[in-house]
Amino acid sequence: MADEVFMDIPRVEQMSKSFETFGSILEGVAKALLAISIAMKAAAWISFGATAAAAAYADRIRPNVDKAAQKMHELSGDITGAIKAYRDGDLSGSKRFV
Repeated sequence: MADEVFMDIPRVEQMSKSFETFGSILEGVAKALLAISIAMKAAAWISFGATAAAAAYADRIRPNVDKAAQKMHELSGDITGAIKAYRDGDLSGSKRFV
């Protein structure tokens, strides 16, 4: 196994930006689920509870979407930190890619 680590920095930066974008998109999805849930709960009296069940389903999904968004932002930050460590020649950071 080679002791040398190589990183294509522009491609890895693009990957970091992609994770950040995914996180932002998932945050938007979570906000949309919240709005849908509120609207369905408000309309539940018209539909005799059918929309309340759909709202409960949206409420159950939303925490998972929030967690996924946080994870995407975390991964983006980790990748950015690894790029900085690689650029600075930090051996502990570069070992993440061995």
